[in-house]
Amino acid sequence: METGSASDQKVESPESIDQKYAITRLEAMDVSPEEEARLRRIFDWNLLPPLAFMYLCNALDKGNVGNAKTDGWDKVFLLHIASGTEEAHTSQDIHLTGNQYYLLVMVFYVPFCLFGTPISILVKRFSASRILPLMMIGFGSMSLLAGAAKNFEEIFAIRFFLGIFESPMLPGVVFYLSTFYKRDELASRVGLFYAAASISGAFSGGGSVCFAIFAWFWLPKSPSTWKKLTERQKAIANARILADSSVVANEELNIRDAFRPFADPMYWVWALISLSFGVPLASVNNFLPQIVASLGYSTVRTNLLTVAPNIAGTVALLLLTFSSDHFRERSMHICIALAIGLTGFIILGSIDPLAHRGVAYFACFLLTSGAFAPSVLVSAWYSNNTPQESRRAVVAAVMGSLLAIANSAGLISTNVFRAQDEPKYVPALATSGMWLDKVTADLPLNHLVSWVWRIMSSPSCKYWNIHEN
Repeated sequence: METGSASDQKVESPESIDQKYAITRLEAMDVSPEEEARLRRIFDWNLLPPLAFMYLCNALDKGNVGNAKTDGWDKVFLLHIASGTEEAHTSQDIHLTGNQYYLLVMVFYVPFCLFGTPISILVKRFSASRILPLMMIGFGSMSLLAGAAKNFEEIFAIRFFLGIFESPMLPGVVFYLSTFYKRDELASRVGLFYAAASISGAFSGGGSVCFAIFAWFWLPKSPSTWKKLTERQKAIANARILADSSVVANEELNIRDAFRPFADPMYWVWALISLSFGVPLASVNNFLPQIVASLGYSTVRTNLLTVAPNIAGTVALLLLTFSSDHFRERSMHICIALAIGLTGFIILGSIDPLAHRGVAYFACFLLTSGAFAPSVLVSAWYSNNTPQESRRAVVAAVMGSLLAIANSAGLISTNVFRAQDEPKYVPALATSGMWLDKVTADLPLNHLVSWVWRIMSSPSCKYWNIHEN
């Protein structure tokens, strides 16, 4: 009988034992592919449409300042009062001067970064089905108050509170969906949800406070408490997550343990990646109408011309996320999107858009096609690699809010788009392209750090042996 030292023996962690037990239990339940597909369809049709509509309202409330500026919003504020089939219009000068418009865009990201993490942690404690509708009431109310704002100071305050209420939306939904879907199903579902935000750039409108009340009663806290599911479907849903995504389903929030992933250097590389793609993403989300306006068309035509690039970006987002889930691969799909976006920034920064309108407009399609997918793929990537639910909730909150980190990139983006650089914004386009180029260096670093960390954390490594209690 062979014997060896303790360091040479491979001891299974309790987490891997629990996961193997869950896989065995799922097999013992004799679940057919058709039965599992039926459960996925229930999730898809009952969760994704209301969540997507909530995020559509979120994105419209947040991003309409871009389209409004092309219509002279920074010079004249239009108040629309609906009355039956007629609308009364009153105009008031809100006296924006210099870089005040850009300050209004920037102030949104300050509370977005500061409050995103603590509020998102509440999603784990009380469920997204409770926290997100409350936040929707908040940002919907801010949109209504915007209709009564008369000056820069009032709009500044509204934008600040809007950032607070909208901060947990994306990280909260990423974590929420990760408790329903397996790892090779998550990116495509987050992609469908995020598509509502990417397509919102083609439209204008406001959020609905009434829909938040509907969402409160419609969205389930978890699969195990969802009355729409049969007992067998609840058991299948629980076994699916335990077998593929979570160590323990519906575990209690443990704040001390929840922050332990950040001892792993790989999460800090993800943070760098998120900061890097966050700059061009914020640039496209906030300033695409101004970029299109540099082509020299009328206000109406400029806003119409933003529709097609946003639709193209949405299609690219869905193609990349569904392909990523199908092949169970993230990094190459992220690189494809980044390469497309980088090409768009290089083209726009190196040509005269008035002299080459067709080429410049084509570059706008490249910007949107490359900007939207990386945030979804990275959020699915770190969620897939965090099997403990409490840790996953905190990681989604901190990384999403790579999301505070990714959205802090909005502070960079809004400060490089300056009034004195209108209408070409060459320094801002160059800066956004530079950050995209940086991600291509961060991704190989992620793989290197992950490889080194696995070696150093292995039981056979005599220099650095790490065990979790």
